[in-house]
Amino acid sequence: MSATLDLARELIRRDSVTPRDEGCQALMIDRLEAIGFKVEKMRHGDVDNFWARRGDAGPVFCFAGHTDVVPTGPLEKWDSPPFEPTIRNGLLYGRGAADMKVSLAAFVTACERFVAEHPDHAGSLALLITSDEEGVAVDGTVKVVDALEARGETIDYCVVGEPTSEQRLGDTVKNGRRGSLSGRLVVHGIQGHIAYPQLAKNPIHLMAPALAELAATRWDDGNAFFPPTSWQVSNIQAGTGATNVIPGHCELLFNFRFSPESSADSLKERVCRILDKHGLGYELHWQLSGQPFITPPGALTQALGQAIADVADAKAELSTTGGTSDGRFIKRIARELVEFGPVNATIHKLNECVETADVEPLSDIYRRTVELLLAKA
Repeated sequence: MSATLDLARELIRRDSVTPRDEGCQALMIDRLEAIGFKVEKMRHGDVDNFWARRGDAGPVFCFAGHTDVVPTGPLEKWDSPPFEPTIRNGLLYGRGAADMKVSLAAFVTACERFVAEHPDHAGSLALLITSDEEGVAVDGTVKVVDALEARGETIDYCVVGEPTSEQRLGDTVKNGRRGSLSGRLVVHGIQGHIAYPQLAKNPIHLMAPALAELAATRWDDGNAFFPPTSWQVSNIQAGTGATNVIPGHCELLFNFRFSPESSADSLKERVCRILDKHGLGYELHWQLSGQPFITPPGALTQALGQAIADVADAKAELSTTGGTSDGRFIKRIARELVEFGPVNATIHKLNECVETADVEPLSDIYRRTVELLLAKA
């Protein structure tokens, strides 16, 4: 057992399905206040958030993360209850183990050890924690960032504890994320009897050529940090359920994961141009979930890379793949931001787990990173 593993198990025991926190933040706050952090609770709607800071000067190093977890899925399909942390064969099982309660525990113990060794450290050490990352993300991190921005507070270095490692602890650090733009397309036709197609207009047939063109379009070529923008259909539906009725409309859900080489506005314009070219009657509703962002190699990536090499004997690869995170909100006030955490192979799955052997090293990596940036010479 270790201090980090003990705290991780206490956090996993809390049934904090988004947006509930269930006392996770109180556990963290008690530990942080004991080592000199000033904690500001920021509850918005049903969402618990807090901003904790130790020190008044710059530079500001911030750990950021979330206490909420995704739903468990069928309980009977878990090998052990998801909110009873269980260790089997060197693995810690439980909902949120990888995403991201082990990271939260490692934040706290890393801060405790760093402060014990460097009570008069340079700059400020901070944490930004929410319970609304896995949900709609409206009353969580974005609200805290709004408040900090309004009073002129900024962050120099931010590590978001998302599970980024792929094969082994330390092999991957996310130094940016693609933007996310979703669309709901409704193509209108005319409903009718399937035996009399001349009296109807089949919206599936009408949409098919446009769909083929959208799927074949190369939106951009990406750049040194980002792969090319991708467009994917997530759902398509039409019809009344009867086999002899031509549907009156067809609905398509799709998503762009886009690089900075394209903008949300340019992608919208190009989609509409293709739909208009095929003469479709349609409605199109957009939702922008996040803009792309990047942290080029610099002081933070160098310090984290050095810490990973020192503790885990691994060489970290910088990557921008994967989904979105709250980093998209924090980057507004953060000069340098990366994401780093445990292996992500089981996140959001049944029997979510992490290697117990990775738990303490993760805390050591976080502590060493802070040390390289904030410890006085």
